[in-house]
Amino acid sequence: MSVEHPEDGWRPGWEALGRQLLERGSMTHDWAAPFAETPRTQFLPAVMWPYDQTTEEHVAVDRTADPDGWTRYACSDVAIITQWDDGTRTTPGTDMTSSSSMPSLVMSMLADLQVQPGHKVLEVGTGTGWNAALLARRAGRGRVFTIEVDPTVADTARRALSRANADVTVIHGDGLAGHPAAAPYDRIIATCGLRTIAYALVEQTRPGGVLLIPWGTHFTSTEATARLVVADDGTSAAGSFTQRVTFMRARAQRLAVDAYDAYVTSESKAGAEKSHTTLAHDEVFGTTAWDDNQFALGLRVHDVVHTRGPEEGGARPVWLLSLNDRSWACVLFRDGRDRFTAYQYGRRRLWDEVEAAHAWWAEQGRPGFRRFGLMVDKAGQHVWLDDAHNVIGKFPAASRL
Repeated sequence: MSVEHPEDGWRPGWEALGRQLLERGSMTHDWAAPFAETPRTQFLPAVMWPYDQTTEEHVAVDRTADPDGWTRYACSDVAIITQWDDGTRTTPGTDMTSSSSMPSLVMSMLADLQVQPGHKVLEVGTGTGWNAALLARRAGRGRVFTIEVDPTVADTARRALSRANADVTVIHGDGLAGHPAAAPYDRIIATCGLRTIAYALVEQTRPGGVLLIPWGTHFTSTEATARLVVADDGTSAAGSFTQRVTFMRARAQRLAVDAYDAYVTSESKAGAEKSHTTLAHDEVFGTTAWDDNQFALGLRVHDVVHTRGPEEGGARPVWLLSLNDRSWACVLFRDGRDRFTAYQYGRRRLWDEVEAAHAWWAEQGRPGFRRFGLMVDKAGQHVWLDDAHNVIGKFPAASRL
């Protein structure tokens, strides 16, 4: 990917976006100057794929062919894809593997991080380099380190940061291991979705320091940002969730689910148990991946993915697949019905687990993500509800990535 210098045409659009973010509360006033001084036009490739909210699709925009359109998207509050399939192709492929997040999300996460001048900051996931440049404007020269697993992405960001005169150290490596050479850090921020937070990141943050990590479970594709403060003895970090987000997963934690045929065999079909439920789809799973239902279910039903299958004969199947054995469940939801058929097979009764988790969630008053919190220590990850002593889910450090 190549990055070009912005033309003067970005200024009106970028300034207008800054005002909008301030008015909406997505950006705090202490970040207004770094934002104004660091347009993301300096970090975007000539060919990019922004998300068009009208068509609800990612569209290709070439700066050479359509400079006005390119600038309009660059100065808009939209996510922009900058790489497909780990860079193996230059046209849309199967997987979106690098991007520039929505400016409103970037600025709200930076507000949560509460970086102060002089802080030493580590960023996990460099991407285009724009986030690191913003951090450098606030923390100061030589105070920001960013680590990127993709060598091409790292090199491209390094060149863009140099052209923008942003004094940032770019490291090519595994960000989940941190960068111990420059530790301890006052702040660590991840710009990729994690299912397991490496304890090394806690160890590399000073007592009282903050980690801001998009964290989620395998049950859902979305995350919530966990703002974790390192304990005085440095052995753990804990805090509440601040906002719902969705990020590309860290490459080491991408989930490869075995094929449908590996689960649903002739033998398992014959051995599946049939039952019925009165719980409707939206009551259990919500209507979107952003609903609190799925986040809460994932905290209680571990190592399970769920997906909707194609509609067949008026039925809308939802599949549940275990990640630690070949257990599966399928529930057939139909519009206009108040009773639905469920099939379960294997050591785990996955639909029973989901029903129990839903009942627990309802009994707790249907808590949203902000009532939950997370603690990370050597033993793993511990999720709590309302109070750090009320642990409702444990995710061992050695759990499947």
